[in-house]
Amino acid sequence: MNTIENSFKVRHEQGFAVYVLSNQRIEIAVVPELGAKIISLKNLETGREWMWHPPGGMKLFRNGPDDDFSKSPLVGIDECLPTIAPCSWRGRDLPDHGELWNTPWSVDHMAWKGGVLKTRARLDISPFEFERTIELQDNEIRINYQLNSRSGEEEDYLWAMHALLKLHAGDRIELPASTRRLLNGEAWIDALDSAVPAGGCAKAFAGPLREGWAGIVSADTGDRLEFEWDPAENNTLGLWLTRGGWHGYHHFALEPTNSDADALTVAAGRKRCGVVAASGSARWQICFRIGR
Repeated sequence: MNTIENSFKVRHEQGFAVYVLSNQRIEIAVVPELGAKIISLKNLETGREWMWHPPGGMKLFRNGPDDDFSKSPLVGIDECLPTIAPCSWRGRDLPDHGELWNTPWSVDHMAWKGGVLKTRARLDISPFEFERTIELQDNEIRINYQLNSRSGEEEDYLWAMHALLKLHAGDRIELPASTRRLLNGEAWIDALDSAVPAGGCAKAFAGPLREGWAGIVSADTGDRLEFEWDPAENNTLGLWLTRGGWHGYHHFALEPTNSDADALTVAAGRKRCGVVAASGSARWQICFRIGR
């Protein structure tokens, strides 16, 4: 049996350290200083880059705690926690897209020496610490999460993987039949590469899920990106498409999440979000598969 060997390196781009994990088939690149954004997710066999960034080239820069998310680099994947939409919860003013995307994360250098990218961040407003571990295995990227609470009481949280994807002509979404039935016939979902939703952008949620997977596949090239997760851990899928309706941009997002709302206030009110015990922890996993 042939063994695919992983490699890992740090390169510097636009003044930031970029941590790169790769093998013969796939490559993932992360910038810990910028919210541990995943700025590249690439199929090395076909050359397809799955991550989106604004036109004119990817620009990396820091943001302040009061910045609107639309003024960020807007590249690839951010982790949204403990909210997506800004809101006030338990006397905490929670910012747009949460507290992690504009926070520097630390790198576990002992794990990195073994080819594992483990990063951590401490939230300043909410009483949480967040850890993410990324490992490669063949054509899979396995991402493990751990949320630790510093609170002496039970805490609610909303988490979403905010994955902005670059669409090509011929791309279509693949979903389990049980998930598609929950989307109530949203027409734009079946024509991602050409649909223009009313108002130029749209978001839909499917949940509670019976099956935790979703994929994008190219009818022209066969390129495929699949997300897989345990619906017992995150029982909702968010889908977002903008065709110029949001700041003039064109991209698509698959968002595994634990809520069918963007604001923690709404999610907690519906009891459709995560809950972590006093001084407790929560864990979950996402897997990417890249191929043809």
